[in-house]
Amino acid sequence: MQKMLRMPLLLALLSCLMMMPFLSQAEDAPSQTEAEQPVKVNVGTALPALQKRLDTLKQQVSAVKTDKKFTALNDDALKLAEDANKLAVVLAPQLTQIQAQLDVLGPAPAPGTVTETAQVVGQRKQLNNSKTLLTTQIEQVKAIAVNAQNLSSQIYGLRRDALKTQIALNTGSILGEKFWSPLISPNEKDTQRFDEFGSQVSDAWHQAWDEDWYFGSGFYLLLALVIGLFGRKALDRPMNWILPRWLPQGRFRRSFLACFTTLSTTVTLGISMQLICYIFTRLPDTSRLVMDFADQLVELTWFSAIIAGLGIALLSNSHPSWRLPGIADPLAKTLASFPILLAASIFIFGIIEQLNGLVGSSIDATLFGNGLSALLVALNCLIAPIRVNRMRRKMRAEGEQTEARSTMAGLIHLVISLTAFVILLALLIGYIPLARFVTFELLWIGLVVSCLYLLIHFVVDLCEAVFSPTTQSGKILQSTLSVNERHLSLASTLFSALGKTTLLLMALVALLNGTFGTTTPLELVSKIADIWGGKGLESMNIIPAHAVNAVLCLVVGWYILRSSRRWLDHEFLPKTTMDRGLRASLVTLFTNVGYVLLIMLTLSMLGIEWNRLAWIVSALSVGIGFGLQEIVKNFISGLILLTERPVKVGDLVSISGVEGDIRRINVRATEIQLSDKSTVIVPNSQLISQNVRNATMGNAQGVATIALTFPLDIDPEQVRNLLLEAYSLHESILEAPAPSVSFKELGPNGIVLSVTGYVNSPRMVSGTRSDLLYEILKMLRAAGISLSQTQTMVLEQPHRVTVEDEAKGQ
Repeated sequence: MQKMLRMPLLLALLSCLMMMPFLSQAEDAPSQTEAEQPVKVNVGTALPALQKRLDTLKQQVSAVKTDKKFTALNDDALKLAEDANKLAVVLAPQLTQIQAQLDVLGPAPAPGTVTETAQVVGQRKQLNNSKTLLTTQIEQVKAIAVNAQNLSSQIYGLRRDALKTQIALNTGSILGEKFWSPLISPNEKDTQRFDEFGSQVSDAWHQAWDEDWYFGSGFYLLLALVIGLFGRKALDRPMNWILPRWLPQGRFRRSFLACFTTLSTTVTLGISMQLICYIFTRLPDTSRLVMDFADQLVELTWFSAIIAGLGIALLSNSHPSWRLPGIADPLAKTLASFPILLAASIFIFGIIEQLNGLVGSSIDATLFGNGLSALLVALNCLIAPIRVNRMRRKMRAEGEQTEARSTMAGLIHLVISLTAFVILLALLIGYIPLARFVTFELLWIGLVVSCLYLLIHFVVDLCEAVFSPTTQSGKILQSTLSVNERHLSLASTLFSALGKTTLLLMALVALLNGTFGTTTPLELVSKIADIWGGKGLESMNIIPAHAVNAVLCLVVGWYILRSSRRWLDHEFLPKTTMDRGLRASLVTLFTNVGYVLLIMLTLSMLGIEWNRLAWIVSALSVGIGFGLQEIVKNFISGLILLTERPVKVGDLVSISGVEGDIRRINVRATEIQLSDKSTVIVPNSQLISQNVRNATMGNAQGVATIALTFPLDIDPEQVRNLLLEAYSLHESILEAPAPSVSFKELGPNGIVLSVTGYVNSPRMVSGTRSDLLYEILKMLRAAGISLSQTQTMVLEQPHRVTVEDEAKGQ
């Protein structure tokens, strides 16, 4: 029994003796490694320092906007990644040493087999803890290195995107070697990125023609080619047959044909490209990069197709007699290739720019693509006006008549030429971002204005065709609603104005907020709601872009307001049954409200928030207290006159000895025109606070009264009948109320008779009274009746007899 108890003790002692050399070696191993290690790093200090540098860089990147700062931060991110990789290299041998020590100790024995000493157990535990800590630190260092690399890529992308907004950045002339370097000596990373993208496209192409997919790929490719090459021509033939048979005669045919041509060109080309891209996007193994490129390619095709379609529709070389703009046939044929070349240029170099963004190419490659696209667009826009001017000179030299160029057409011609010149100048002196910005703005403004021109013609012509009494739709409306031609004309004017206003508003929002391929009708409506709601106006910062938008908004808004006022005053309101005064009041109210809204919208474009304008209200309160009382009083009085309408435009009024017709009620004063055509300016407050005689209010009639004095020996009945006959024979005297003669006075000077008659308007009293006096005098002379003469009493002083007179008399 004792022997059996001693056996485990002997085995344990033997194990300890066998482990002693290894334990001493394990204890000496760290000291030997430390002696061999060339660099000692305090990981507990170095790792937090690296993490702090990474966090600082991330915070700085979010606020950087200039190219220099982007470059500096990119260098710092690369340096951080390099330092993190160095630290990981330094820590790797330490992990290897700890793992070697653990291999020497071996794994812990199973329970019940061999009992280890406390020193061995503690040594293994310490080494495992050190291994876990060091592994975690190495992983953190590698994560910092990866994050720094990702941050560098993000900075690179932000820097490339910032070039689109940093228009004042000089990147080098297109004549310099640096600009052509991506073509002459491309960057290795760019070559690698494009090769990887090309291999992904190649893989997708080969997969599309595998046995499982080749039938569908061939069908979609053939269908795309047929639609793209022959789709528009196939749609034109039935449309040419439908137009003269189904649509009413008039201008609506040509505007409808122009819209149809634009739509058919856009749809056929867009669907064709969508079918081609669907060959790859339907595959299960297509890479994400190829999918994104296909989506962007479809958007670019739609945009380029719209430009080509608008050019073909507006030039209308296939149907010259239905051309919307007044362009001569030789000029239209000269410009026939211009929209197609422009659309092709935008499509080709748009692909280059999209590829640069997708693969993350270098800044030099991005600038190369932007510069070439701007150069080609500028050359197209510069050559087209030159060719037009050359053709016009040739036509005049040959004796052919050219169209009369309007001021707007000449202005567009000048703006396109100057803009193209500015783009070329910017490219030559090295401002490629500026050239790209101006090029895209020129294309976008041209696209919006062309669409606006086409759609306005379409809406106006459609309203005229629908509400014309000669068309089938107009006859149906007349019979169904029991309206006359005047109401149809009024409806046509109203709906066309609403359509034009909506189109102008959408065009304005598109000009201010639109970009290529991102603006849809729903987005325009959303942006309109955001602008009127003041969304995003959280500061008072005025930046140049907002200032330009505000000026553009002010000019366009003023033009729209002036055109709307002219339309209300001369087209819409005259077709209603409103009187002239009410029409003038409505036009004035509309103008005042429009000016207020325009000012508010302009302030919104400047970035001014309404709740921060309290200081303006305070300043106005102080100003009103010191000197603006009269202005405010007249302004409020003007609003009362326009709404309550005690007097209105066209009324004959008398105030403070001034009598005349009201010609205009302004915000501060009212203009009264006198009989001699002079004008008296009366403050509005006087028309509210003083007694005013309105001779025409309530359709008042005029009273023509004549008082005559006759001798005492006349026959009153005879004179009375004569005066009534004179009044009855005059065409201006109304039959009801009937004229009347009243006996006013009986005195020593004679009999005074007063005859009264009514006319339609107080303005007719003076002329009617003059005519009656002429007629009454004729009738009195013919009847032998004279008017009473004024008796004059002469008083003479009695003569006094003096002494001298008596002497003379003697």
